[in-house]
Amino acid sequence: MAAEEWQAYVDAEGRLVLPPEVAARYGLRPGAQVLLEEGTNALRLRRPVTQLAKVYVEPTNRCNLECRTCIRNVWDEPLGQMSATTWAHLLESVGALTPPPTVFFGGLGEPLAHPALVEMVAQVSALGCRVELITNGTLLTADLSHRLITAGLHHLWVSLDGATPESYTDVRLGAALPRVIANLAAFRDARRDAPGPRPHIGIAFVAMRRNIADLPQVIRLGLRLGATHFLVSNVFPYSAELRAEMLYTRALTDIGALPSQWVPQIKLPRLDWDEQTRAIWLEVLRQGRQVIFTGTDPTAVYERCPFIEGGTTSVAWDGSVSPCLPLLHSYRSFLYERERLTTRHVLGNVNETPLLALWDSPAYQDLRARVQRFDFSPCIACGGCELAEANQEDCFGDPFPTCGGCLWSRGVIQCP
Repeated sequence: MAAEEWQAYVDAEGRLVLPPEVAARYGLRPGAQVLLEEGTNALRLRRPVTQLAKVYVEPTNRCNLECRTCIRNVWDEPLGQMSATTWAHLLESVGALTPPPTVFFGGLGEPLAHPALVEMVAQVSALGCRVELITNGTLLTADLSHRLITAGLHHLWVSLDGATPESYTDVRLGAALPRVIANLAAFRDARRDAPGPRPHIGIAFVAMRRNIADLPQVIRLGLRLGATHFLVSNVFPYSAELRAEMLYTRALTDIGALPSQWVPQIKLPRLDWDEQTRAIWLEVLRQGRQVIFTGTDPTAVYERCPFIEGGTTSVAWDGSVSPCLPLLHSYRSFLYERERLTTRHVLGNVNETPLLALWDSPAYQDLRARVQRFDFSPCIACGGCELAEANQEDCFGDPFPTCGGCLWSRGVIQCP
């Protein structure tokens, strides 16, 4: 889908005047402060961190599978599901937001394991929200597909980490690929009779050494099943075992560790990738420089928090509010050879305080402004001191939570 374009103009006093629909979409109210950045023959306006545009909701942190990539393998937090009372408080909070935000059901559990999920989808859809969810697909029966579509679901994401029963089961222990394919095919078919707009289908793939060869076939399979969106993420190394599955050890130090202005650039045109050129282009990519292909944005993934920049917040099953999905729970992972403890950051609870009041609180506003500046120590490039072993503080003097070791900010890990 092509990006939308609008016509703006400069008034007699040199002020840039945006169309009203653009201002409304991006929360550009009178007095809003917006960062303006210079690009190649362009100026970029970054979304103000004052607009709450997307709410990640974790209906439950329980799951019916035991995937080798899951955080539940290395944590000891209690398991539970969102209560009717907590959901009522959250629903009231979402209803108070203008314009209505996107609501994404996901988090660190299987959303379809919550018995009231269809009703939750219907209720936020009735508020005018765009509604998305991600699932492993094993619980997506034909009846449930019809009910979700009728409830107003806009986008279904299905995690698909293998193209054969053997490779798929190797990652998602306890799952059966033929059943997932059949369930997704039933959802695709159910869209044909949908009374309103047909929901989109997306495929989320976690890339590892053990399954990366399946990616082309996964894409072909997804296309046959009606998918129009594909999101590839690297595996997050929660365990020592997963360190051996990482596909980005060089990527972090070659082009992802330093701000773009510090790294020599090689700008390439659009080009063919064939038998004659493949080895040459791979050698160019290995030079440890920032390679820019015409038509791409080289700054899109460097030191940018996708959650803060996207105007998102995250709500756990117990109502706790965190600034991003990676801070929704505490867990241990690995940054290179070092074990790193990430401690969850909770800004409040919707059972006690409305979501908008938490969003507008001084502590939350200060955090968003600090993360948007992203003046953290470069733990990804360094990792050489004990401060890199946790997100409590860094060598620049930044207080908790520090984000210099966050893989999401470097575009290595991605969430829908």
